[in-house]
Amino acid sequence: MTLDDESLVKQREAMVSEQLRARGIQDSQVLEAMQRVPRHRFMSQELESVAYADSPQSIGYRQTVSQPYVVALMTEQVRDSSTSRALDVGTGSGYQAAILAEICAEVYSVEIVEELAERARLRLREMGYQNIQIRHGDGYRGWAEFAPYNVITVAAAPDHVPDALIEQLAVGGRLVIPLGRQSQQLLIFEKLPSGTVRQETLGPVAFVPMTGEGKVTGKQN
Repeated sequence: MTLDDESLVKQREAMVSEQLRARGIQDSQVLEAMQRVPRHRFMSQELESVAYADSPQSIGYRQTVSQPYVVALMTEQVRDSSTSRALDVGTGSGYQAAILAEICAEVYSVEIVEELAERARLRLREMGYQNIQIRHGDGYRGWAEFAPYNVITVAAAPDHVPDALIEQLAVGGRLVIPLGRQSQQLLIFEKLPSGTVRQETLGPVAFVPMTGEGKVTGKQN
């Protein structure tokens, strides 16, 4: 049974207040984006009642829409958002792309599962997003055509950092990526003016493993 709009709005408000603000998400643009975007639109009607729960939810094909807090945490890494160009690796349902599109000028998103890419494309088009482009392909190599990117978010965990994603960062740009096999950490790689990369650890996470060229290979960075 579909919940009424008022109930969903209240659930979304509670999500922002209790899951995001209370846990340290402070960026006003991110909080406003999370409030505006209807997360329940990115999952099946059967899961609508748990759309705003503090957990990831299945979208089929062994993929998930990420936990709201993790989406917000990754999106907080955007800088100079009004002119930012974002790359979203692992489109999935399209939720992360939609959140990025609320605060960035352009969003480019790559999804390895063709059916998910097409569903997300149609969903985001129906929702009126004009600044998102989606491509079916292996996000391990990014999307070089539109590089450099001010932020790159990755929604699946490889066991090493893809060189192409570092190369496609703009100076000052940030790559936000879960890394690891059984034990994963959410890492930030920031490209400095010197061309070197600074690394920061945000904390433990649990993402689906990256498939395609980025699946577990034994290579470690």
